[in-house]
Amino acid sequence: MLTDVRIQLNQISKEYGTTKAVKPFNLEVKKGELFCFLGPNGSGKTTTIKMMTGLLEPTDGTVLISGINMWTSPLEAKKLIAYVPDQPKLYPKLTGQEFLQFTASIYQISEQEFEERSTKYVSMFQLDQRLDELIEAYSHGMKQKLSLCAALLHQPDVLFLDEPTVGLDPQGAKTMKNLLQALCQNGMTVFMSTHILEIAEQMCDRVGIIKNGDLLTVGTVDDLRKQKGSMDSSLEDLFLELTGDTEAQSLVREMEDSPSSEVRR
Repeated sequence: MLTDVRIQLNQISKEYGTTKAVKPFNLEVKKGELFCFLGPNGSGKTTTIKMMTGLLEPTDGTVLISGINMWTSPLEAKKLIAYVPDQPKLYPKLTGQEFLQFTASIYQISEQEFEERSTKYVSMFQLDQRLDELIEAYSHGMKQKLSLCAALLHQPDVLFLDEPTVGLDPQGAKTMKNLLQALCQNGMTVFMSTHILEIAEQMCDRVGIIKNGDLLTVGTVDDLRKQKGSMDSSLEDLFLELTGDTEAQSLVREMEDSPSSEVRR
């Protein structure tokens, strides 16, 4: 069934004993949307992404990818997605080229398609001179770039990214941002968690803010400003207010403004 809704979460939740890591919530993300998932450390961002990508089974609720249930039809659903975690798990004894070829074989990509797509993405991230090296010699940023290149080979409907700019140099981060925006313009959906609020404010169509497993709000940055009655607020200001961190930041500012204690001579 064709649908413009690429991600549909229905009362999805995750519990560990009496601990509610993610409390039930609904969410829809549409075709071509760049959605940013924001929250403090330990808020449930990665747990939610792992439930959406079939790595962690929800305690309750359903995950639909382009209308396909991730947990009743996992193979069909996973063909439509790609996931790049914040710490890429790659095969250290493969070269970069071998890893890309291995990924292409899993998705049964033709040799011509593989050559065209891998050449484009590898050149974009300036990895073409390093593909014959073992992955164990790669820096974290290079592994992040290689993972993204591999993830895009089968042209997924939905791309999940967990802190994608961690470890990237400024040029790599800029290339990443431009590529993600271009992919969304061409119809791909990107679901991205990030702690860099400036990136979210500049790039994303909508944001979702989660704290302690509670999805607090979803909307555009302007929607959030209207909710708070302050059209001049930055996303950082809105985030701190919604997550209750304004008091902590006030204490930090007080410390910065207080006179320095005398140094004993």
